[in-house]
Amino acid sequence: MYDTIIIGGGVAGFSAAIYAGRFKMKTLLFTGDFKGGLITWAKEVQNYPGFKSISGMELAKKIEEHAKDYDVEIKSEKVIKVSKNNNGFIVETKDGKFKAYTVLFATGTKVKMLEVKGEGKLKNKGVHYCALCDSFFYKDKTVAVIGGSDSAAIEALILKEVAKKVYIIYRKDKLRAEPITLETIYAAKNIEIIYDTNVLEFVGKDKLEKIKLDKDYKGKKELKLDGVFVSIGHIPMSEIAKELGVGLGDGGYIKIDRFSKTNVDGIFAAGDITDTKFKQAITGVAEAVTAMYLVFQYIQIKKKL
Repeated sequence: MYDTIIIGGGVAGFSAAIYAGRFKMKTLLFTGDFKGGLITWAKEVQNYPGFKSISGMELAKKIEEHAKDYDVEIKSEKVIKVSKNNNGFIVETKDGKFKAYTVLFATGTKVKMLEVKGEGKLKNKGVHYCALCDSFFYKDKTVAVIGGSDSAAIEALILKEVAKKVYIIYRKDKLRAEPITLETIYAAKNIEIIYDTNVLEFVGKDKLEKIKLDKDYKGKKELKLDGVFVSIGHIPMSEIAKELGVGLGDGGYIKIDRFSKTNVDGIFAAGDITDTKFKQAITGVAEAVTAMYLVFQYIQIKKKL
C-alpha cells in the first residue's frame, strides 16, 4: 500500500516526488509515455527562478534527477484507470494494480489539432506541432505558425532562426503573447502576421504544398508553404480523473482549491491539468509541492484511524 501515487512525469509530477520523498512517504510515480512533459519542447526557458536561461529539456531533467535522490519508486507505465476502494484507491496499468491512500494527477495536456481537411494525411509530412522538434527540416524554407497565443509566438521565434520566411496566421486581430515576446516578433524581419484569417485545408499529395484560407491574402485564398506548425492550445489529459468522479471545469481541466485538493477526498491535482488560469512551470511545481504537504497531513490522520 503506497502513501501516494503520482500520475505524470512532467516537472509537476517529479517535483511532487521530491517532496513526497522528503516527507518519507511510500511513493510511486508513473511517468507514462511522455516523460518530461511539454516543457521539454521549449528551446529556452527564461522565467524559472534560479535559471536566467535554460532549455525545457534540461530543466525537466534536473528536476527528475533531483527526485531520484529520494526513495521514490518510478515506473514508465501508463495508467489506464483509477478507482476507489475501502481504504483509498486502486491505480491500474496494463501490467498490474497498485493501491494507495492518495493519488495526485499531474497528467498535463496534449496539443490540440486544427481538425481541418488534410491534417491527418499530412501530419509529420509538412504539418507539425512542435517547432523545437521539427524546425531543422525547414532551413531556408517558407513556413507558417497557426495560432496567436504566447506559445504560438515562441514557435515563430524558434522557426525564424532557420526558415527563410515565417508567417503567423491568426483568426483574431491581435496576438495574445507576452509583451517581451511581441517586441521580438515585431522586430523580426522574416516574420509576417496575417490577422483575421482561418486555415481551411492543408493541401499536398505526399507532403504539404499549400494551405487554403478563408480570406484573401494578396489577392488569393491559397498560400504556398513548405511547412506548417499548429499552435492553437492544449487538451487536458483528464479522462481518467473524470471517470473517477473528479470535478472538471471549463475545457475539462481539473478543479482544485488553493491546496491542490479536488472534490474527491484523497485526490489531488497539480500543473497544466488544473483549472488555474496562469499556467507556468513554476506554478505547476508550486501546486505539486503544496499537494504533497497536504497529502502528508492526510496520511498522518488516515493511519491513526
